[in-house]
Amino acid sequence: MKSSLKNQYVVITGASGGLGEHLAYEVAKRGGVPVLLARTEEKLHRVAEQISQKYGITSYIYKADVANVEEVKRVVQKMMSEIKRVDVLINNAGFGVFEEVKEASIKTIASMFQVNVIGLIACTQEILAYMLKENKGHIINIASQAGKLATPKSSGYSASKHAVLGFTNSLRMELAKTDIYVTAVNPGPIQTNFFSIADQSGNYEKSVEKFMLTPQYVAEKTVNIIGKPKREVNLPKWMNIGSKMYQLAPGLVEKLAGDAFNRK
Repeated sequence: MKSSLKNQYVVITGASGGLGEHLAYEVAKRGGVPVLLARTEEKLHRVAEQISQKYGITSYIYKADVANVEEVKRVVQKMMSEIKRVDVLINNAGFGVFEEVKEASIKTIASMFQVNVIGLIACTQEILAYMLKENKGHIINIASQAGKLATPKSSGYSASKHAVLGFTNSLRMELAKTDIYVTAVNPGPIQTNFFSIADQSGNYEKSVEKFMLTPQYVAEKTVNIIGKPKREVNLPKWMNIGSKMYQLAPGLVEKLAGDAFNRK
């Protein structure tokens, strides 16, 4: 039986499409109140309208670019004047570009870190202040299997997700004596428009399409752990086995999986 989120306020970044949109639907399906953040207000209105029609729940929407730290501060301040409480924060906003280091633009890598890492930390820091007042809450960071298993042509993206996992693990320890849970969700490839930017050649997407997760599945698995002291959610499980093997014998895994790693 799916857990109820009745009257819980769930903040979701990157909520205008892809996984973020489906997280919003899953939250509403369980009676929660989605609080949606993204850069494109028009798309947020579309998601909010769908939620209203399907589930009879009114969402809160806020136009925000998480890469802009000052904007995050202003938006969270406005948000908290209207909703008063945040029960759950799902840091979902992020993007990737698959390029070899020799070809990669420092500007692009910096942008990935600004959104994937700095933006995530900024949202966490601002909302955590309110959670600490209540001494309860749940912070869920959407990381990636790329944060556990590095592959060629994803150096910048993988580095940003390694940073997300490092931050998440450290934050969890800092909050160990509170009732605020911290969870990392590490999905493999998901069927979203992520690859329209990350993999413009289409080579990688084609090579992994039979293994790709649906955003609905990842959203359901993510929302399932709300309110539970879960350290990590790794999807799919078989891919996480590969990540664990890599941690134990990185040289061997790199040698055996060399061709697969280079399909980007």
